[in-house]
Amino acid sequence: MTRRAGPIIILLTIAAAVIGPVLVPHDAIAQDLPMRLNGPSWSHPLGMDELGRDLLARLLMGARISLFVGVSVVGVSALVGTIIGALAGYLGGVADAIIGRVMDVLLAFPGILLAIALVAVLGPSLRNVVLALVTIGWVGYARLVRGQVLKIRELDYVQAIRAQGASLARVLRAHVIPATFSAVSVQATLGMAGAIIGEASLSFLGLGVQPPTASWGTMLDAGRSHLFDAPHLTIVPGLAIALLVLGFNFTGDALRDRLDPRL
Repeated sequence: MTRRAGPIIILLTIAAAVIGPVLVPHDAIAQDLPMRLNGPSWSHPLGMDELGRDLLARLLMGARISLFVGVSVVGVSALVGTIIGALAGYLGGVADAIIGRVMDVLLAFPGILLAIALVAVLGPSLRNVVLALVTIGWVGYARLVRGQVLKIRELDYVQAIRAQGASLARVLRAHVIPATFSAVSVQATLGMAGAIIGEASLSFLGLGVQPPTASWGTMLDAGRSHLFDAPHLTIVPGLAIALLVLGFNFTGDALRDRLDPRL
């Protein structure tokens, strides 16, 4: 059941983010102060926020932000981490030792604290959120790929290609890195969930997307002041984050089960 639920949740979220703002008749930043904190109604299915803005429209705008951050962070992190990890595992020696020490330094800090520090220095913005999450995100892919390459480089066909005088770039590009794609794809699927939570956490702390742009994290931050008089302000974005993260986790687990020959 979870194998199907994950992709369905992801596809529905993507569809809502792409076509939802076109179908919803309300502007995500238009204010109607007399209707502030109103609950769900026919004209506003999810209610209104503390400034009288339509919560459904802002939820759909936040979905775009979350998906953009997830794809950007995972794409760049996977690319950088795969290249660095492949070089470390294939070359070994001094290169592996230097790269290993850099990864150890980054892993010595809790990821979210390092991201908070980077965004605090660079300034709160969507671009800096992506940069901060990439800075801490590539390490996981590098460690994974390095471990895979340490085994792949000893295989007979790789040794034969090296004996024929193939260049380093050709061996990595054509034979070594493609063999790591299955493991990287699983890591990337699970990494999407981590990137979405990271963006929501930074935005919740005021270090991510800035008003009036909607983000699920900023919506949670605004709603915490109205937990008792308008709980829908917190429940709606909280459920959206939980469902999308579960969707990516379910998809990653299913993908791992399908690609792992031992399972």
